Amino acid sequence: MASLFKPLRLKALLCAAGGLSALAMPALAYDYPTADRVTYVEECMRQHPGSSYEMLNKCSCVIDRLARDISHDDFVTMSTASNANTIGGERGNTIRDTQAMQDQIKRFRALQSTAKKGCFINSEPK
Repeated sequence: MASLFKPLRLKALLCAAGGLSALAMPALAYDYPTADRVTYVEECMRQHPGSSYEMLNKCSCVIDRLARDISHDDFVTMSTASNANTIGGERGNTIRDTQAMQDQIKRFRALQSTAKKGCFINSEPK
């Protein structure tokens, strides 16, 4: 009788382990370097002052959601274009006059806005 329960327990353990690993998979959609995550969270916290602990968690939530939705390469391209869009003069015109870059900027800002709403951050930075 005891030997009958061993295969059943083993199957139950394997099923449980498989279920737990399946739950973890969506979180691993795209892996961003830690330094990029920290930089994003610090900038987010600077733009949205509040309780340090609260904003640390909310801003971390935003970068986690972005990492779920876009690859790191796309994140770098989109965030760089978004930041460069504010540069004045000829250098800024290169970004502003390129429709493909403007499309990337709009998509990035929409993704950020959705992520911020989902993480309970007001969309307007202070």
